[in-house]
Amino acid sequence: MSEVTDRDSLDPRVSAAAQWAPLARFAVAEARLARWAAQRPLRRLGYEFLRFGVKQAWSCLFGFLMIALLIGTHFVYPRDVFLERYDFLFLAALAIQALLIATRFESLQEAKVILLFHLVGTIMEVFKTAVGSWVYPEPAFFRIGGVPLFTGFMYAAIGSYMMRAWMIFDFRFIGHPPVWTVAALAGAIYVNFFLHHYLWDLRILLFAATAALFARTWIYYRVHHSWRSMPLLLAALLAAIFIWSAENIGTFTRTWLYPNQLAVWSPVGPAKLGSWFLLQIVSYALVVSVKPPRAPDAGPLELSRDRHRRRLEDHSARVS
Repeated sequence: MSEVTDRDSLDPRVSAAAQWAPLARFAVAEARLARWAAQRPLRRLGYEFLRFGVKQAWSCLFGFLMIALLIGTHFVYPRDVFLERYDFLFLAALAIQALLIATRFESLQEAKVILLFHLVGTIMEVFKTAVGSWVYPEPAFFRIGGVPLFTGFMYAAIGSYMMRAWMIFDFRFIGHPPVWTVAALAGAIYVNFFLHHYLWDLRILLFAATAALFARTWIYYRVHHSWRSMPLLLAALLAAIFIWSAENIGTFTRTWLYPNQLAVWSPVGPAKLGSWFLLQIVSYALVVSVKPPRAPDAGPLELSRDRHRRRLEDHSARVS
């Protein structure tokens, strides 16, 4: 569905789908569907919407699997088994991560960045649980303090999504600020998550700084043979809403709980959207440190059209 330009072992002229065995068999059928959809404007719109959804779902694979584990173990995991639920979640997440690397769904470079997400998230979890911001109510063997180790994979799921979406949608940018300014803002946001317990909460200033820094930044993404775009701040907000929704699933399954949820569950308030929005900036800074932003150009569009043309020509030659 998009060229893989950051892996030396893969051919950038071949789509990511065609280079991953479970999807390769559908590459020709997808190209034929695209040719059919291009014949009518409404068809093309519907096709792009479907393609966008498939790409998003593919980018969210690790996150979807983690959410499925939370839901499944909440409803069906036996309570008297020798392996605690949290420990099962940790071992299952570890196995999924290893499988994704073994099947080349994730590259080693992506895995290193995801590991950094894991560490950054775990450090914050240890602190936040120590000061009582939230709790993990069940026992665990694999833990640090009051934090079961599977929680790092929840943050890693965010990193996995951002790295995967960057590649699949071939993110490009207009009006992007210097990377060092993004890193400085992310550092201030991360420090504030800790210091606001003891000093002033600078969240309002950080929101203002984020808005000022990215006010003119547009993110360009390629669904098919053309660039689409939106303000980067809007993209971060939409991602924060998705994570907030996932957090409600996490608390509903009693995987972690806020103090007001200990007796009776209630939805996580929309005020948490602000925290997740700021955390998106921290996450973005980690990814942009290894994937420098580039401006959109016609090269990827020409490659995409050429791939589809060659794919259909090869298929016609084989069946004729």
